[in-house]
Amino acid sequence: MQKGIEKVLVSEEEIKEICKRLGEQISKDYAGKKLLLVSVLKGAVVFMADIMRNITCDCEIDFMAVSSYSGTKTTGVVKFKKDLDINPEGCDILLVEDILDSGITLSYLRGVLIDRHAASIKVCAFLDKPANRQADIKADYVGKVIPDEFVVGYGLDYNEKYRNLPFVGVLSPEVYSNK
Repeated sequence: MQKGIEKVLVSEEEIKEICKRLGEQISKDYAGKKLLLVSVLKGAVVFMADIMRNITCDCEIDFMAVSSYSGTKTTGVVKFKKDLDINPEGCDILLVEDILDSGITLSYLRGVLIDRHAASIKVCAFLDKPANRQADIKADYVGKVIPDEFVVGYGLDYNEKYRNLPFVGVLSPEVYSNK
């Protein structure tokens, strides 16, 4: 086990099953539409790479980088770091997120994309942590609902570490409580 990880919450095999299930459903729902997958960087890039390989309908991809977190806590303020390269007007957008936690970031992004005249906007979250929800937003596609624990791996990080783990694990409080 990786140092600092208390337990595995989502195994490599379960991740593969989640990506297959979601990819099949998204393919059905977006057949014949102008699908634009938008990954919320940095955390969702691993999930988007896996899920798009399971999507069989035509799609384009793009990236947005925003932040509302500092360490383990949300600041409540969303900061844009990278905007889309593709004009979202008229696109059926699927926001691909690693974890839907407070909902502040996704709620903000949804508002921005509505203002830019996207044809539709849905959310695909690998993990859903409803215990911390602060904004009125729900994912249309959910990989797995998880308890209120600090998780890392499979793109999720703590201070830019642990993203490369092939599973999702619960980070020991000893790692982040002394910071």
